[in-house]
Amino acid sequence: MADRVYPSAKPNPQPPQALNGGSGGGAGGAPSFPPTKGQTYGATLPAYRPQPRKQPPPRRRSRRGCCCSCCLWLTLIIVALVFLAAIAAGVFYVIYRPRRPTFEVDGLRLSAFNVSGAGQLTSRLDLNVTARNPNAKIVYLYDAASISVFSGGVDVGDGSFPAFVQEAKNTTHLGAKLSAPSGQTLDSTSASDLRKKTSLPLEIAVDTKVGVKIGGLKTKKMGIQMRCEGISIGVPKGKAAPVASSPNTACKVKLRIKIWKWTIS
Repeated sequence: MADRVYPSAKPNPQPPQALNGGSGGGAGGAPSFPPTKGQTYGATLPAYRPQPRKQPPPRRRSRRGCCCSCCLWLTLIIVALVFLAAIAAGVFYVIYRPRRPTFEVDGLRLSAFNVSGAGQLTSRLDLNVTARNPNAKIVYLYDAASISVFSGGVDVGDGSFPAFVQEAKNTTHLGAKLSAPSGQTLDSTSASDLRKKTSLPLEIAVDTKVGVKIGGLKTKKMGIQMRCEGISIGVPKGKAAPVASSPNTACKVKLRIKIWKWTIS
């Protein structure tokens, strides 16, 4: 009877190819851990999707920057306007050569002067003034002028000149009769001083408005003041009317600009 050979009860170990995922061990075997290099590179990775870039918030211009820009432009505009005005004034001066009008007192008589015991002042004066326009292309347009004559701060005579137009290179003679303001009562000190005086130092003030005409252009009228000082006249005695001892007195002319409640001269 032949002997039978039985297989060993201990199974043979799995070949290395099957353990390493080779073709000999079958494709359905479990993958080894850790994965091999071939498994790592062969695995399917998710597609890369770039994230959208966030736009930075818009920059806000600060109020300070806006104010600085506005101030800069305003300053440039003002400088430009001043520059243009200076050019225009220079051209005007070269073409027209403007000069101020001149005034001169060429006659003053005091025909009556009396201070009563109650301090009432009575006076009569005759005033003659010569106005000259030295410009060759400029015409002056005068409103009616108010006249006041003072002696030591006391108003001794008021009157007026009529309105008139003074052409270029023209000389105009003006006359007015003056008298002390009615209802004026002097204090005892002023009344006593005036009674003792034999001559009166006088100061004449004339206020009016004048405009300028150049060709067909007329400007707005502005205030001017004429002041004549250094005049002295004797107090009349009897019927003789004394004449001022300082005839042909030149007067100063000042421009008076009124801004709201203030007057600048």
